[in-house]
Amino acid sequence: MTAPRLRDGAPVEDSDDLDVEEALALVREAKDDGTGPARDPRPAEPHGHAPAERHRATPWPQAREIAARAARATRAPRPAATSSAPRRTPVPVPLGDALGLVLAAPLDALSDLPSFDTSAMDGWAVAGPGPWTVREEGVLAGHAQPAPLTDGEAVRIATGARVPADTTAVLRTEHGRTDAQGRLHATRDMVHGQDIRPRGQECRSGDQLLPVGTQITPAVLGLAAAAGYDTVTVVPRPRAEVLVLGDELLTEGLPREGLIRDALGPMLPPWLRALGAEVVAVRRIRDDAKALHKAITASTADLIVTTGGTAAGPHDHVHPTLERIGAELLVDGVKVRPGHPMLLARTRDDQHLVGLPGNPLAAVSGLITLAEPLLRTLAARPAPEPYTLPLTEPVHGHPYDTRLVPVVLRGDRAVPLHYNGPAMLRGIAAADALAVVPPGGARQGAETELLDLPWTTAGIGVCFT
Repeated sequence: MTAPRLRDGAPVEDSDDLDVEEALALVREAKDDGTGPARDPRPAEPHGHAPAERHRATPWPQAREIAARAARATRAPRPAATSSAPRRTPVPVPLGDALGLVLAAPLDALSDLPSFDTSAMDGWAVAGPGPWTVREEGVLAGHAQPAPLTDGEAVRIATGARVPADTTAVLRTEHGRTDAQGRLHATRDMVHGQDIRPRGQECRSGDQLLPVGTQITPAVLGLAAAAGYDTVTVVPRPRAEVLVLGDELLTEGLPREGLIRDALGPMLPPWLRALGAEVVAVRRIRDDAKALHKAITASTADLIVTTGGTAAGPHDHVHPTLERIGAELLVDGVKVRPGHPMLLARTRDDQHLVGLPGNPLAAVSGLITLAEPLLRTLAARPAPEPYTLPLTEPVHGHPYDTRLVPVVLRGDRAVPLHYNGPAMLRGIAAADALAVVPPGGARQGAETELLDLPWTTAGIGVCFT
């Protein structure tokens, strides 16, 4: 056997040669009318690659758009297919369960905020010009309305306490002194209303605080609580079910006797949660067409995610099962490496299936390409703003397909990582983002689009619970 060679200095682990599942997918598509190999006017790709147009794979950007639109549409040709919003019933949820969800109803003020005049500082509430006679008992937060003040009178007051009627201003503790007779003097000038938060300063009852479509952050939860809410009306979290396919997978211990450890079972559920889904089940299905059919038809999830079985091998049952149940195949292969043989199908009007390749990094590519846009639309979350950074070194590209390459971010540059073959997780485990490398590759210093991984973005991107 000839040893794998290096290309232009690229380490062998960076090779974008087809893995077995991708090759089988090309074989399945390489037919004209089912009679034989398709004829492609272009020469074969180097290193054994099949011609890129032998299959009907969807370009990577278009595949992501189809996935984002799929959750808005019903089966063609129904008029609802042009709907601009997901058809999901809003639900009320307690504030403690709302982080990361999206408001489905405006957050309107239920009362004035603050609901009474309050002190903004610790000090004294004073009436009229000083010096002032100080009352013996002070005013604390949470107590009932204190007695009104008269001119020349002051009372100790805490931050957040109700201001007595007829108060002129609040004199901060550090701005006042008392003389030998116990009278209070100001050590600097005051203005009327100083350090008083008047009722309704932030909002009046009925004001809209936040519109529909606002993503709920910790600050939004705080505002809702301050405004008197116990629950908020939200777009419900999409429900996802994971079907891990394969006879060769072990759930514990070392690989042995032709069996390998299942990497996707532990990885996919938290990744889907980080994308905003509620994972309702993780099921392990042997290479059995009847078992797969039963699992898919019995699922009530919004999204079914399968692993492996999307090519054309003897135990690849995903395509035949989808055909058997009359599913609508929206994406059947994507021009992206790794992960070419991924698919997206509509199994019911309110349910979709994303078929991921069985190789781990190829499965990550499928998550980013198809599952993320679909879940984002189902949850009514906005798309992240695209951004680019220059690469610290050149990245080899596929002649016709997009490549997704793990990178780490160092200042204002992206550093490509090795160990990025379809079956490898070593690169993505250390990555901050994926670089979207166009067909043909990217030179050193080229501005390249980046896709942040959920746990590297600031804010609430990670919802692992």
